[in-house]
Amino acid sequence: MVLERAVADDSVLSEHVRRNRIRWDAEARNYAASGERAWARQEPTWGIWRVPESQLGVLAKDLAGKAGVELGCGTAYVSAWLARRGAKVVAIDSSPAQLATARRLQRKHGLAFPLIEADAERVPCRDAAFDLAISEYGACLWADPDRWVAEAARILRPGGELIFLVNSMLFALCVPAEDGVAGERLLRPAFGMRRIEWPGDPGVEFHLSHGDWIRVLRRNGFEVEDLIELRPPESATTSYQYVTLEWARQWPCEEIWRARRR
Repeated sequence: MVLERAVADDSVLSEHVRRNRIRWDAEARNYAASGERAWARQEPTWGIWRVPESQLGVLAKDLAGKAGVELGCGTAYVSAWLARRGAKVVAIDSSPAQLATARRLQRKHGLAFPLIEADAERVPCRDAAFDLAISEYGACLWADPDRWVAEAARILRPGGELIFLVNSMLFALCVPAEDGVAGERLLRPAFGMRRIEWPGDPGVEFHLSHGDWIRVLRRNGFEVEDLIELRPPESATTSYQYVTLEWARQWPCEEIWRARRR
Protein backbone atom coordinates (compact mmCIF):
# COMPACT_ATOMS: atom_id res chain seq x y z
CA MET A 1 0.00 0.00 0.00
CA VAL A 2 2.72 2.47 0.99
CA LEU A 3 5.73 3.19 -1.19
CA GLU A 4 8.15 4.67 1.31
CA ARG A 5 10.79 7.14 0.23
CA ALA A 6 13.08 9.56 1.94
CA VAL A 7 12.02 13.18 2.20
CA ALA A 8 13.30 15.05 -0.84
CA ASP A 9 16.22 17.39 -0.29
CA ASP A 10 15.52 21.06 0.27
CA SER A 11 16.26 21.96 -3.34
CA VAL A 12 13.22 19.90 -4.43
CA LEU A 13 10.74 20.81 -1.68
CA SER A 14 8.50 23.86 -2.03
CA GLU A 15 9.64 26.91 -0.08
CA HIS A 16 6.68 26.82 2.30
CA VAL A 17 7.14 23.07 2.89
CA ARG A 18 10.77 23.65 3.92
CA ARG A 19 9.79 26.50 6.22
CA ASN A 20 6.98 24.56 7.87
CA ARG A 21 9.17 21.50 8.39
CA ILE A 22 11.75 23.66 10.18
CA ARG A 23 9.01 25.30 12.23
CA TRP A 24 7.53 22.02 13.42
CA ASP A 25 10.87 20.42 14.16
CA ALA A 26 11.52 23.39 16.46
CA GLU A 27 8.02 23.29 18.01
CA ALA A 28 7.72 19.52 18.44
CA ARG A 29 8.77 19.45 22.09
CA ASN A 30 6.09 22.03 22.94
CA TYR A 31 3.36 19.75 21.55
CA ALA A 32 4.55 16.47 23.10
CA ALA A 33 2.46 16.84 26.27
CA SER A 34 -0.75 17.65 24.38
CA GLY A 35 -0.04 14.68 22.12
CA GLU A 36 0.30 12.44 25.16
CA ARG A 37 -3.05 13.62 26.49
CA ALA A 38 -4.77 13.13 23.13
CA TRP A 39 -3.39 9.59 22.76
CA ALA A 40 -4.68 8.72 26.24
CA ARG A 41 -8.27 9.89 25.64
CA GLN A 42 -10.91 7.19 25.41
CA GLU A 43 -13.12 9.41 23.24
CA PRO A 44 -11.79 11.60 20.42
CA THR A 45 -12.16 15.35 20.84
CA TRP A 46 -11.81 17.95 18.13
CA GLY A 47 -10.06 21.28 17.81
CA ILE A 48 -8.55 23.60 20.38
CA TRP A 49 -11.69 23.44 22.57
CA ARG A 50 -11.71 19.61 22.54
CA VAL A 51 -15.34 19.28 21.44
CA PRO A 52 -16.35 15.64 22.11
CA GLU A 53 -16.79 13.21 19.25
CA SER A 54 -20.10 12.16 20.82
CA GLN A 55 -21.39 15.68 20.14
CA LEU A 56 -20.18 15.87 16.53
CA GLY A 57 -20.20 12.33 15.11
CA VAL A 58 -17.21 12.92 12.85
CA LEU A 59 -15.97 9.31 12.74
CA ALA A 60 -17.79 6.06 12.09
CA LYS A 61 -17.80 3.96 15.25
CA ASP A 62 -16.56 0.92 13.36
CA LEU A 63 -13.82 1.39 10.78
CA ALA A 64 -12.84 -2.27 10.55
CA GLY A 65 -11.50 -3.11 7.11
CA LYS A 66 -11.16 0.54 6.10
CA ALA A 67 -7.85 2.00 4.97
CA GLY A 68 -7.14 5.47 6.33
CA VAL A 69 -4.41 8.09 5.97
CA GLU A 70 -3.69 11.13 8.12
CA LEU A 71 -2.13 14.00 6.19
CA GLY A 72 0.12 16.08 8.42
CA CYS A 73 -0.25 13.86 11.47
CA GLY A 74 2.01 15.62 14.00
CA THR A 75 2.02 13.32 17.04
CA ALA A 76 -0.49 11.04 15.21
CA TYR A 77 -3.21 11.01 17.86
CA VAL A 78 -5.93 11.17 15.18
CA SER A 79 -4.39 8.12 13.52
CA ALA A 80 -4.46 6.39 16.91
CA TRP A 81 -8.19 7.10 17.18
CA LEU A 82 -8.75 5.63 13.72
CA ALA A 83 -6.66 2.55 14.51
CA ARG A 84 -8.62 1.89 17.70
CA ARG A 85 -11.81 1.88 15.64
CA GLY A 86 -10.37 -0.80 13.37
CA ALA A 87 -8.89 1.19 10.49
CA LYS A 88 -5.64 0.22 8.82
CA VAL A 89 -4.08 3.65 9.04
CA VAL A 90 -0.97 5.33 7.67
CA ALA A 91 0.25 8.60 9.22
CA ILE A 92 2.29 11.10 7.18
CA ASP A 93 4.21 14.16 8.35
CA SER A 94 7.21 16.11 7.08
CA SER A 95 8.65 16.80 10.55
CA PRO A 96 11.06 14.14 11.85
CA ALA A 97 10.78 15.56 15.36
CA GLN A 98 6.99 15.26 15.40
CA LEU A 99 7.22 11.69 14.13
CA ALA A 100 9.73 10.87 16.87
CA THR A 101 7.07 11.82 19.44
CA ALA A 102 4.50 9.73 17.56
CA ARG A 103 6.81 6.68 17.62
CA ARG A 104 7.38 7.06 21.35
CA LEU A 105 3.63 7.22 21.96
CA GLN A 106 3.06 4.19 19.76
CA ARG A 107 5.43 2.20 21.97
CA LYS A 108 3.84 3.56 25.15
CA HIS A 109 0.31 2.60 24.04
CA GLY A 110 1.23 -0.59 22.20
CA LEU A 111 -0.38 0.62 18.99
CA ALA A 112 1.58 0.21 15.75
CA PHE A 113 0.88 1.68 12.31
CA PRO A 114 3.17 3.11 9.61
CA LEU A 115 4.61 6.57 10.27
CA ILE A 116 5.96 8.03 7.04
CA GLU A 117 8.18 11.10 6.79
CA ALA A 118 6.78 12.76 3.69
CA ASP A 119 5.19 15.90 2.32
CA ALA A 120 1.38 15.84 2.05
CA GLU A 121 1.70 17.62 -1.29
CA ARG A 122 3.66 14.57 -2.59
CA VAL A 123 2.22 11.53 -0.81
CA PRO A 124 4.30 8.36 -1.36
CA CYS A 125 1.27 6.08 -1.73
CA ARG A 126 -0.31 4.46 -4.75
CA ASP A 127 -3.48 5.72 -6.39
CA ALA A 128 -6.84 4.76 -4.84
CA ALA A 129 -5.20 3.22 -1.76
CA PHE A 130 -7.50 4.62 0.94
CA ASP A 131 -11.14 4.84 2.00
CA LEU A 132 -10.59 7.82 4.33
CA ALA A 133 -8.19 10.77 4.39
CA ILE A 134 -8.18 13.04 7.42
CA SER A 135 -6.38 16.15 8.65
CA GLU A 136 -6.82 18.12 11.86
CA TYR A 137 -4.72 21.29 11.58
CA GLY A 138 -2.26 19.30 9.47
CA ALA A 139 -1.95 19.50 5.70
CA CYS A 140 -5.22 21.43 5.58
CA LEU A 141 -3.55 24.40 7.30
CA TRP A 142 0.13 24.07 6.40
CA ALA A 143 0.06 22.80 2.79
CA ASP A 144 -0.97 24.42 -0.49
CA PRO A 145 -4.69 23.57 -0.90
CA ASP A 146 -4.44 22.97 -4.65
CA ARG A 147 -1.65 20.45 -4.10
CA TRP A 148 -2.72 18.56 -0.98
CA VAL A 149 -6.40 18.27 -2.02
CA ALA A 150 -5.29 16.93 -5.41
CA GLU A 151 -3.13 14.35 -3.62
CA ALA A 152 -6.02 13.40 -1.33
CA ALA A 153 -8.19 12.86 -4.40
CA ARG A 154 -5.51 10.74 -6.04
CA ILE A 155 -4.99 8.38 -3.11
CA LEU A 156 -8.69 8.01 -2.22
CA ARG A 157 -10.87 5.38 -3.83
CA PRO A 158 -14.11 6.44 -5.54
CA GLY A 159 -16.58 7.05 -2.72
CA GLY A 160 -13.75 7.68 -0.27
CA GLU A 161 -14.19 10.38 2.37
CA LEU A 162 -12.08 13.45 3.09
CA ILE A 163 -12.39 15.05 6.53
CA PHE A 164 -10.41 18.10 7.63
CA LEU A 165 -10.55 20.61 10.48
CA VAL A 166 -9.28 24.16 10.03
CA ASN A 167 -9.72 27.63 11.46
CA SER A 168 -12.94 29.19 10.27
CA MET A 169 -12.92 31.88 7.62
CA LEU A 170 -14.47 34.34 10.09
CA PHE A 171 -11.75 33.73 12.64
CA ALA A 172 -9.05 34.32 10.03
CA LEU A 173 -10.61 37.69 9.24
CA CYS A 174 -10.87 38.78 12.88
CA VAL A 175 -7.58 37.69 14.50
CA PRO A 176 -4.88 40.39 14.63
CA ALA A 177 -1.69 40.00 12.62
CA GLU A 178 0.40 40.73 15.69
CA ASP A 179 -0.05 38.72 18.87
CA GLY A 180 -3.58 39.25 20.06
CA VAL A 181 -7.06 37.84 20.48
CA ALA A 182 -9.82 37.59 17.87
CA GLY A 183 -12.14 40.55 18.18
CA GLU A 184 -15.41 41.80 16.75
CA ARG A 185 -13.88 43.70 13.80
CA LEU A 186 -12.91 42.47 10.35
CA LEU A 187 -9.18 43.11 10.04
CA ARG A 188 -8.36 41.86 6.52
CA PRO A 189 -10.15 41.40 3.19
CA ALA A 190 -12.06 38.18 2.58
CA PHE A 191 -11.38 38.32 -1.15
CA GLY A 192 -8.00 36.93 -2.11
CA MET A 193 -7.36 35.36 1.28
CA ARG A 194 -5.00 32.41 0.87
CA ARG A 195 -1.38 32.36 2.01
CA ILE A 196 -0.80 34.03 5.38
CA GLU A 197 2.53 34.67 7.09
CA TRP A 198 2.15 35.93 10.66
CA PRO A 199 4.77 38.36 12.00
CA GLY A 200 7.35 36.54 14.07
CA ASP A 201 6.23 33.08 12.91
CA PRO A 202 8.58 31.33 10.46
CA GLY A 203 5.79 29.10 9.12
CA VAL A 204 3.33 29.60 6.27
CA GLU A 205 -0.41 29.00 6.72
CA PHE A 206 -3.17 28.74 4.11
CA HIS A 207 -6.65 30.11 4.83
CA LEU A 208 -9.39 29.97 2.20
CA SER A 209 -12.85 31.45 1.95
CA HIS A 210 -15.74 29.01 1.86
CA GLY A 211 -16.21 29.65 -1.85
CA ASP A 212 -12.56 28.91 -2.57
CA TRP A 213 -12.66 25.69 -0.52
CA ILE A 214 -15.71 24.52 -2.46
CA ARG A 215 -14.06 25.27 -5.79
CA VAL A 216 -10.82 23.49 -4.84
CA LEU A 217 -12.74 20.44 -3.64
CA ARG A 218 -15.03 20.24 -6.67
CA ARG A 219 -12.16 20.82 -9.10
CA ASN A 220 -10.51 17.72 -7.62
CA GLY A 221 -13.54 15.50 -7.85
CA PHE A 222 -15.10 15.95 -4.41
CA GLU A 223 -18.70 16.59 -3.43
CA VAL A 224 -19.11 18.55 -0.19
CA GLU A 225 -21.32 16.63 2.24
CA ASP A 226 -21.15 18.76 5.36
CA LEU A 227 -19.57 21.79 6.98
CA ILE A 228 -19.60 21.54 10.77
CA GLU A 229 -19.02 24.82 12.57
CA LEU A 230 -17.70 23.95 16.01
CA ARG A 231 -19.24 25.56 19.07
CA PRO A 232 -17.45 24.69 22.30
CA PRO A 233 -19.43 23.73 25.44
CA GLU A 234 -19.82 26.40 28.12
CA SER A 235 -17.33 24.52 30.29
CA ALA A 236 -14.65 24.25 27.57
CA THR A 237 -11.10 25.44 28.15
CA THR A 238 -8.07 25.79 25.91
CA SER A 239 -4.39 26.60 26.28
CA TYR A 240 -4.45 28.72 23.12
CA GLN A 241 -4.61 32.47 23.70
CA TYR A 242 -5.77 33.77 20.32
CA VAL A 243 -9.51 33.35 20.93
CA THR A 244 -11.75 33.50 23.99
CA LEU A 245 -14.51 31.08 24.91
CA GLU A 246 -17.03 33.94 24.74
CA TRP A 247 -15.97 34.67 21.14
CA ALA A 248 -16.01 31.00 20.11
CA ARG A 249 -19.49 30.49 21.51
CA GLN A 250 -20.83 33.39 19.43
CA TRP A 251 -18.90 32.74 16.21
CA PRO A 252 -17.14 29.58 15.02
CA CYS A 253 -13.35 29.72 15.25
CA GLU A 254 -13.05 26.21 13.80
CA GLU A 255 -14.87 24.18 11.18
CA ILE A 256 -14.84 20.61 9.91
CA TRP A 257 -15.29 19.91 6.21
CA ARG A 258 -16.56 16.56 4.98
CA ALA A 259 -16.37 15.70 1.29
CA ARG A 260 -16.62 12.54 -0.76
CA ARG A 261 -14.62 11.48 -3.80
CA ARG A 262 -16.81 11.05 -6.86
